Amino acid sequence: MLKELYIRNLAVIREAVIPLERKLNIFTGETGAGKSILINGINAVLGQRTTKDIVRTGCDKAVITALFTELSPEVCERLDELGIAHDDSEITITREISADGGSVARINGRTAAVSLLRELGTMLINIHGQHDNQVLLDSEKHLGILDSFSGDNTHLERYRETFRELQKISRRLSDLKHQEASRLERTRYLNEVIADIEKVKPEAGEDDRLEQEYAAARDSEKIILALRTASQAVSGEEAAGEMIVSAERELIPLTEQFPAVSALYERLCAAEIEIADIASELDRYADNVELDGQRLEYIRERLGVLNKLKRKYMMDCTELVKLYEDASAELSGFDSSAGEICDLTEKREELLHKVTAQAKELYDQREAAAKRFTERVTAELEFLNMAGVIIAVRHEKGKLTVNGMDTVEFLISANKGEEPKPIARIASGGELSRIMLALKCVIADRDSIPTMIFDEIDTGVSGKAAQKIGIKLRELGKVRQVICVTHLSQIAVMADDHLMIEKTVAEGRTETHVTKLDLAGRISEVARIMGGEDPSELMLENAEAEIRKAMES
Repeated sequence: MLKELYIRNLAVIREAVIPLERKLNIFTGETGAGKSILINGINAVLGQRTTKDIVRTGCDKAVITALFTELSPEVCERLDELGIAHDDSEITITREISADGGSVARINGRTAAVSLLRELGTMLINIHGQHDNQVLLDSEKHLGILDSFSGDNTHLERYRETFRELQKISRRLSDLKHQEASRLERTRYLNEVIADIEKVKPEAGEDDRLEQEYAAARDSEKIILALRTASQAVSGEEAAGEMIVSAERELIPLTEQFPAVSALYERLCAAEIEIADIASELDRYADNVELDGQRLEYIRERLGVLNKLKRKYMMDCTELVKLYEDASAELSGFDSSAGEICDLTEKREELLHKVTAQAKELYDQREAAAKRFTERVTAELEFLNMAGVIIAVRHEKGKLTVNGMDTVEFLISANKGEEPKPIARIASGGELSRIMLALKCVIADRDSIPTMIFDEIDTGVSGKAAQKIGIKLRELGKVRQVICVTHLSQIAVMADDHLMIEKTVAEGRTETHVTKLDLAGRISEVARIMGGEDPSELMLENAEAEIRKAMES
């Protein structure tokens, strides 16, 4: 519950400490006294959007601190997840708004994100006013309200357990099918690789060897001609060999007479032998060069096949051999998931039938709850002087979700004979507040949010209707902390704790003060609301009588 609210430099509030009680807390005050500032302050600590305009003129910043006590298990669990201490089930939330437009949020003095304040705020306080009835206006929230009214979550929990198991198996099945599809695609690729390479049977380095052989075979005729020509130039007619022999004949007669010529002659004889040997080698090498047309054609065709395979896989023959070996090894290591997929498919079908049956049971439970719900809410609305208003529940079947197969929307008919329509399109602000009050009265003992704030719930009502709203607020205050801002005495007299918001002028500055009223103060304030300033003795007596009557109820 909201135990205390501290405000400093917020609009016309210079400083205020506002204690709040467990039951029904009523705020009253003259129009313009600053009651809306109180709601703005609470909204600020709940993480709602603020502007620098709410900072008191001439001040650097506004500070709002809220003390929450008796935290619910849900709030404590979330705080534990966030690592935020909550000794004695208490926390303080502070919001500072700077005059330059900046904002700082703190939980227990530790800086926190404003989004975190919003999250915790939804678990701590519900604020309902003319322009703050999102729950009623949002049809997606209506199913939760209906379930809260039902109070029996057995079917829903059992359904969710099955549904989550179905989700888990469906995700696993989807993953396996994806893996199996990838495996099949990979298997097809590997089989294609193996088939392509097995068909060609390349050898490591084969392409390089054949390229060299092909180049040699293609040029063999040119090589033979060159070798024969070179041999003829050395040993043919009128070639180098014959010229050397002719030179020897000329020198023979001179060898005995001239020793130097004899030495030259010996060198010519050696040259003759060397040239003859060279010619013989050239002829022998030419004889060894084959000119095989069939081999040349084979090499050409083989290279064509190899090059096609190399282009497809962008690899040479050595790499192709490695690819073949790796593909064969990978393929042999594959395990099919077909068996598990088959088992999970059967399990999923079983769960789908089970969860569908449970969804139908949940639907039937909600259908029965919807009838009781409309009866209870209609009765509450009749008590609140809205007898002409008809509330209905549009309950339809849809796709399976974690909440069942149901779609629920509350409908309202404000005038007899009119077809019920969505609340968002029909109800006014005051009607929304009273409808929400009726709903809260119906589900109050099952709602986990400890504090409810009703701002201007009395808009558009008076007399007996206002009195009944007050009675319902008091009833609600028995199971929840209720904070209400009102202009009506019929509601003010129902307070368990009455606070007055009053505007004064001090040292030329307007200030708003919040005062906790004792019985005498309550009598005076209620009398003022009834009859204006300076109420008569009769008005004071009537105010006291109404307060005491409410206290005894």
